[in-house]
Amino acid sequence: MKKDLLSVTDPTPSGAAQLIEEALVMKRGDMRCLLPWRSVALVFEKPSLRTRVSFDLAVTQLGGHCLYLSPQEVGLGQREPVPDVARVLSRYVDCIVARVFSHETLTELARYATVSVINALSDREHPCQALADFLTIREKKGGVKGVRLTYVGDGNNVARSLMLLSAMLGTDFSIASPSGYEMDGDTVAAARAMAADGGSHINVTRNPGEAVEGADVVYTDTWTSMGQEKEAAVRRAAFAGFQVNSFLMSAARPDAIFMHCLPAHHGEEVTSDVLNGAASVVFDQAENRLHVQKAVLAQILIPAG
Repeated sequence: MKKDLLSVTDPTPSGAAQLIEEALVMKRGDMRCLLPWRSVALVFEKPSLRTRVSFDLAVTQLGGHCLYLSPQEVGLGQREPVPDVARVLSRYVDCIVARVFSHETLTELARYATVSVINALSDREHPCQALADFLTIREKKGGVKGVRLTYVGDGNNVARSLMLLSAMLGTDFSIASPSGYEMDGDTVAAARAMAADGGSHINVTRNPGEAVEGADVVYTDTWTSMGQEKEAAVRRAAFAGFQVNSFLMSAARPDAIFMHCLPAHHGEEVTSDVLNGAASVVFDQAENRLHVQKAVLAQILIPAG
């Protein structure tokens, strides 16, 4: 039976933790040829630096072959129906890695594909980013259980995956968002239910200072994502006061780290002195995308036993 990774909650909590540990082993030099003769198609509706490069190199380093398909080449749902794309690619490759605007496109791909589908970003979640972020926290803080992670900004796809993975792995999670941009209630309820089992806490507020107080990790993302460009001016006004700067960072623990999934708008959601400062681990995060992609591919494509 094929395995997909559409949501960060698709693995069990122990499976997600194991995946992070496997990524750490691979980062330390275990470069075995795990996927000889396997082919992976990257189907992208959105451009990317880190996602494309990390998946392409991950497949190559594991001994497989990677094929990039641009929006112009595929035209998901426009040039060709999504079910047809899924069924055609299933005859050619062993895995489809999709970076899409709508999560519904991703689920439709997975429904009709007979090979594994991996979410490389949708408007709902960004599971590979969150897993790489937790690998980074694992490295910098020695573990993830009991760590206090604060996210300041839009309750978007990255924030959703971080909240859910925090709940799964026993990490305390706080999110501060302005009115109208909060995390949806269903996600918060699901995260709090999982957090209750794992002994962690989920906090939702509109006060960035309150959220950052005593944090081990401070995280932010761009205020305006791809596809939201027409909202940029409105969003800048709404998020005034939610910038991560040295004053806000001073409320966190002295040894707190700063995280951002990139690309960043310097001087908007984060000041340059924080982004480039001693507490910043953003480029470690970017590197860790490669190692997590390898672990994800290996876990999904290598048969159990």
